Amino acid sequence: MNCKLYHPDQAAEWNAFVAGSKNGTFLLDRRYMDYHSERFTDHSLMFYDDGRLAAVLPANRSGDTLYSHQGLTYGGLIMSERCKTVEVCEIFEAMNRHLLENGILRVWYKPVPHIYHRYPAEEDLYALFNVCHARLVRRDASSAIIPSTPVKWNRDRHYAANKARTDGITVEQSDAFEVFWPILEGNLMKTYGAAPVHCLEEMLLLKKRFPNEIRLYLARKADGEPLAGTVLYVTPKVVHAQYISATPEGKHLHAVDALFSRIIREDFAAHAYIDLGTSSDDGRYGLNESLIYQKEGFGGRGVCYDQYVWEVTPQ
Repeated sequence: MNCKLYHPDQAAEWNAFVAGSKNGTFLLDRRYMDYHSERFTDHSLMFYDDGRLAAVLPANRSGDTLYSHQGLTYGGLIMSERCKTVEVCEIFEAMNRHLLENGILRVWYKPVPHIYHRYPAEEDLYALFNVCHARLVRRDASSAIIPSTPVKWNRDRHYAANKARTDGITVEQSDAFEVFWPILEGNLMKTYGAAPVHCLEEMLLLKKRFPNEIRLYLARKADGEPLAGTVLYVTPKVVHAQYISATPEGKHLHAVDALFSRIIREDFAAHAYIDLGTSSDDGRYGLNESLIYQKEGFGGRGVCYDQYVWEVTPQ
């Protein structure tokens, strides 16, 4: 097994591999990964078995630590359908040899959550335990829905969606990101004292690169005033709510309930999963309990986003 450092000249090869892999999504495409490349020192790896590309690892380096990848929600080893357990163990052995040779002594690893896999792809978790002796150091709780067999909505969510419809709130798919972004920025700053991960210009760039995968839904009053919106990342198996936000009036008028009534019950009813995202903060149990209550009210149930660490030692 041969481990090589990724070079930008290999972007086309990388992207074609991710598109045909069993656990990759468009977030691992270099056109997405590299929109903020100036913020990170890339140290992505490519693994070849007798000249055949078997796997890739989106990663960046900081000092003597390798991260998979700090600019992404998830990453980990992206594998071809031909990848089997013994081969993946050999990949991690080759990775550790490469890391030692390059002065890297520690790895933070974020696997792709299983709901995003197009075919079973947890060989990396086996290798983490048996080859790297990795430790689970973080676990975030996300809430996912199976639209084809949904859990019944909470009474308050059901009431709110019906009330929004009665009050004339409409939901549309839109390209007006410039309308939604002030709502998002204002809500995040007021609630958390934070800004979105993407500025408007970055999101517009990514939307241009991935027009079918990145979609915006807006909820409006009868007079057209925007009340709420959500940015969705659409992958083959999962629709992920990347951002959800509402104005103060939108919250009062249950605009988010109207949004997800349409998304879950109509537009993406045939998708395998709808992932409403994590609800982590520094509250009790590490949860934002009001946020996860809302997501679970839509029928969302738990999917874990995990992070592992191991120290790189000679084999």
